[in-house]
Amino acid sequence: MLQIDRWKRVLIFGICLLGLFYALPNAFYARVEAHNDAVARIEATGVETPELVAARDGWPSWMPSNLVNLGLDLRGGAHLLGEVQVTQVYKTRVDALWPELRTALAAERDTVGAIRRVEAPEGVLSVEIGNADQMPRAIEIARGFSDPVTTLTGAGQQSLAIATQGATLTIQLSDAEKAVTDDRTIQQSLEIVRRRVDEVGTREPTIMRQGEDRILIQVPGIGSATELKELIGTTAQLTFNPVLGTTGDAEAQPGLGQFIAPSIDQEGVYYILEDSPVVTGEDLVDAMPGSDENGQPSVNFRFNPTGARAFGSYTSQNIGQPFAIVLDDEVISAPVIRSAITTGSGQISGSMNFDQANQLSVLLRAGALPAEMTFLEERTVGPELGQDSVDAGKVAAGVGFVAVVMLMILSYGRFGVFAAVALTFNMVLLFAVLSLIGATLTLPGIAGIVLTIGMAVDANVLVFERIREELRTARGPARAIELGYEKAMSAIVDANITTLIVAAILFVLGSGPVKGFAVTLTIGIVTSVFTALFVTRLITIMWFERARPKQIEV
Repeated sequence: MLQIDRWKRVLIFGICLLGLFYALPNAFYARVEAHNDAVARIEATGVETPELVAARDGWPSWMPSNLVNLGLDLRGGAHLLGEVQVTQVYKTRVDALWPELRTALAAERDTVGAIRRVEAPEGVLSVEIGNADQMPRAIEIARGFSDPVTTLTGAGQQSLAIATQGATLTIQLSDAEKAVTDDRTIQQSLEIVRRRVDEVGTREPTIMRQGEDRILIQVPGIGSATELKELIGTTAQLTFNPVLGTTGDAEAQPGLGQFIAPSIDQEGVYYILEDSPVVTGEDLVDAMPGSDENGQPSVNFRFNPTGARAFGSYTSQNIGQPFAIVLDDEVISAPVIRSAITTGSGQISGSMNFDQANQLSVLLRAGALPAEMTFLEERTVGPELGQDSVDAGKVAAGVGFVAVVMLMILSYGRFGVFAAVALTFNMVLLFAVLSLIGATLTLPGIAGIVLTIGMAVDANVLVFERIREELRTARGPARAIELGYEKAMSAIVDANITTLIVAAILFVLGSGPVKGFAVTLTIGIVTSVFTALFVTRLITIMWFERARPKQIEV
């Protein structure tokens, strides 16, 4: 019999009203977005300015505030494709190994003889020992610093490749360890870039790995690619290095294990520093902008326990000696150690304004990029172009919606009107789900929505055509409608399952815009089936119960 239980009717109506409730904020996009930004700013700073309060109160707090995020091509913003110079990490690893290896070999000086580091290609550590016949002992000591590679592909291999030539011991990372290091470097770079971008409050950035050593960065709402490069391209490598001397010659050649860094405050002054830092920015746990004792902009930082111990030990043993605070190979300050600094905190001050102090604290909190990133591709999408894309998408969706509705009404009359109402709820539910999951809408996503509009009536067409066939067999209208939905069910399910499989393949194998298309298509398929099989059927039954027609035309 043609009927739907009361609890099912309440459930269907409830889902539709709930969808309308959660999709509604998108109709007031600018107001809700300003409300969300104000709430986030107040929570982050604890400060309520009149402007922030007005923006926060511009949307009721009891209403949902989830929005469909607009992607780069709809909002405007910056696009960068960066390549991480992973080979720089090899040099850092072997340079960090030298102090420990030197100490271990020096302890065996009576056996291996005098030791010294000799020139070698970048990423290679070459050590010359005095007693060449004791090379096996030197190799044994060096192997003590090698660890097994823990990946499946590197099983059974060591992290260091050790070779000898005469009295020279050569150490570098093994191929297996390089592969592990490359992957770790990219993952670390991804996380640091993501943290840096999140610090400045941008909306829904796309940050993903591409290929072996490249990172795709798309940030909607940012001013330009240059601005994004300034934020991401800065390595913000903070180190505290012992000072060996100063010079006025920028071309001076430092000794082995040393480097020259210019002073930011004193023009023409260059510091000769040890390569091995006392502590690095990796030991920082916090960095906040502030003011020094003279009221000038500064950055206050704090070390973790490991960094605090190392820094405290060094300052205790070197009272009266200068040390350099180095940021990206430039000396910010080179104070003289007056007393042991064991509190684990300090301050960076110098020639910077408050904006620069804030940006420096952001970079230090986010951490240092493990290796330099060079940008192979950069693109800026202006907000006007983004708005043009939004307008074009609205026109395309509107034209598609009207065309489908007109076709259904002309083809199926009253039943076409029922399908049009269901199609409206289909769009409402689609945007409600996109808002709830925080999806990012791009141009391909709009294409998925337009395609959903076209596909949404497929199930209705199958049902209505089946009802037509049942009416030709002289069955009553109620029985014809009931059989139409029952017999069309298998075809509807089969057709949409195959489309879902394709959408899943696009999501798994695709990237960026392709994933966005797959997401909107998948959600659209689910909402289309729901509205066709339940919403349209409920509207049809409610009309039939009121009109009680003796015959119907489809």
